[in-house]
Amino acid sequence: MPTLETLLGGLSAREFLAEYWQKKPLLIRQAVPGFQGVLERDELFELACDPDVESRYIRLPADGLEGEWTLEHGPQSRGRLRGKKQPWTVLVQGLNLWVPEGDRLLHCFDFIPQARLDDLMVSYAVDGGGVGPHFDNYDVFLLQGTGKRRWQIADQADRTLIEGAPLRILKNFQPTEDWVLEPGDMLYLPPHWAHNGIAIGECTTYSIGFRSPTAQELGTEFLGWLQERIQLDGIYADPGLELQQNSAEIGSRMVDQIEHMLSGIRWTRADIEEFVGTYLTEPKAHVFFDPPEESLSRKAFERAVRKHGFELDARSLLLFSAAGFYLNGELVELGTEFGGESAPALGDIIARLAHRRALPADDFAGSPTKLLDLLYEWYENGFGNPGA
Repeated sequence: MPTLETLLGGLSAREFLAEYWQKKPLLIRQAVPGFQGVLERDELFELACDPDVESRYIRLPADGLEGEWTLEHGPQSRGRLRGKKQPWTVLVQGLNLWVPEGDRLLHCFDFIPQARLDDLMVSYAVDGGGVGPHFDNYDVFLLQGTGKRRWQIADQADRTLIEGAPLRILKNFQPTEDWVLEPGDMLYLPPHWAHNGIAIGECTTYSIGFRSPTAQELGTEFLGWLQERIQLDGIYADPGLELQQNSAEIGSRMVDQIEHMLSGIRWTRADIEEFVGTYLTEPKAHVFFDPPEESLSRKAFERAVRKHGFELDARSLLLFSAAGFYLNGELVELGTEFGGESAPALGDIIARLAHRRALPADDFAGSPTKLLDLLYEWYENGFGNPGA
């Protein structure tokens, strides 16, 4: 895996955040020297054909950008991945969930908070393949694997899209920069920068994407979360009801009373903190956890972690805030055993696990039973495993 120094072209993480993050693009030659990807082409195709893996197949029009685009959601077929007549590409999402090396690559970008990190996507394209000129609403790092890809970019105000296309293809793309990326080269793009990647021969590109939820999405999710937690007292009543001239009219007194009843819907910063913790760690809809086929006993598990450490499953999301620790959409209940003088030290251990995604065996020297019980529960649910 690369060092942060090469990954950012000699910039420190602090310099990158101050000068480039969400401000301007950055081209980094040999960000990951010698990089050829994290899996072979046949392995990539096998994932694309797996019904449990999210993938898309895109074929470019034969008659220009405004011709007929083809978009097929997975699982893909082997026959589709042998096409020769028109340029095409296949995209595999969530590579970090299926390939350990992909998960390690994704977490090389932890200089951005994990709460913003989304997933690792790989795109394979034949000569001339791509997804057309477009823009994203989120930051992205584009790391070249095998082969070469030509990237054209522009910071343009015109975001008119081609009508009827199954993808968000820009109609009037006017590139201002043009580069060819070779294996190990990387391009960072802030949100809304238009870009078009065109394969030069066969190639693979690895995209590190970031979460950027809209205010509408956050509002919808928060209201759904709040719905399960609010308790409003009272029942509608109108003992002073007067005869209406028209029985179909919704009277102002009814509206007034309902307005008063609903004014009890309130929330605090603590509610927001709890929502954010559960929302940001909630696994995506297609993610499932598998308990170990042959589960270790509690004693055998303790021996294993004291010898090899413990690591989170690639699918697990462990984050924390002032409100506490959250794992896979749930608040981690530490219990009273974590109270008293030992609480800061134990909190530090779990925070290190969240940050590093793993704990070495040394961290379990003298660890209290409650911590081992907690990790054993996570192990039995498929959330993590003793280290190798």
